[in-house]
Amino acid sequence: MSESPFIAVNAREVLARHGLDNFEGLWNCRCNASSKRVMRRGGWNTVVRLELEDINGHLQTFYLKRQENQLVRSRLHPLGEPIYAREFRFIQRFAHLGIPSLETAFFAQRRQDGNHQAILLTRALDEYRSLDIWFERWPDLEWQGKQDLIMAAAALVRALHNAGKMHNSLYPKQIFLKLDGDGAGARLIDLEETRRAWFGERDRVRDLSSLHRRTQVATNSQQLRFFLAYMGRSRLDDEARQLLIRILSRRSPE
Repeated sequence: MSESPFIAVNAREVLARHGLDNFEGLWNCRCNASSKRVMRRGGWNTVVRLELEDINGHLQTFYLKRQENQLVRSRLHPLGEPIYAREFRFIQRFAHLGIPSLETAFFAQRRQDGNHQAILLTRALDEYRSLDIWFERWPDLEWQGKQDLIMAAAALVRALHNAGKMHNSLYPKQIFLKLDGDGAGARLIDLEETRRAWFGERDRVRDLSSLHRRTQVATNSQQLRFFLAYMGRSRLDDEARQLLIRILSRRSPE
């Protein structure tokens, strides 16, 4: 038994053109490349890049995620739900809240022969690069480019936390950024672990300390600039200083 799928308006034509506007078509799609199954949570998932030619002869690119029997439990779903169902829900919620993240093209889930299956198709962020890749290029970037990336990343994390949410796995590879002529754009990916910030500042500190531990390429002054931009401050006041101390002193649970 399967539910009616979600299909984005701007993806209907290209998916239908290739017979992929339904669960069966995407589930059985051989796509453009093979993908190794990742075994986790008592089931498996695969992720593969999908390139489809539209009616105008242009390639539209997506990432196709398929999973079976990988469930995550929460207060809303004590018996568990597919991790991609959870991610889809947060992508849609973030869009409503104005927090830039992924763009869903297709989502559906079903039970088949006792197995819980789900498909999540999102548009590829080909104009963006993850923050860890930007860090690899850090020595070659101009000063203004570094500033723009720092400010965009800070604004993104601030929007997330101002909405009362935490990423819960906030590393440079989850922040996607692009440079353009008048600044930088930013988007969050990998929202499977995202949840409400039930514990307020403690949850925000957890996100920020996770990110800080993996941004050592940036100088101390650049990290401070990120923090001030996140706080909406021009300088460290007592409140900001106390929060910064908590971030820097938090030990990794890993």
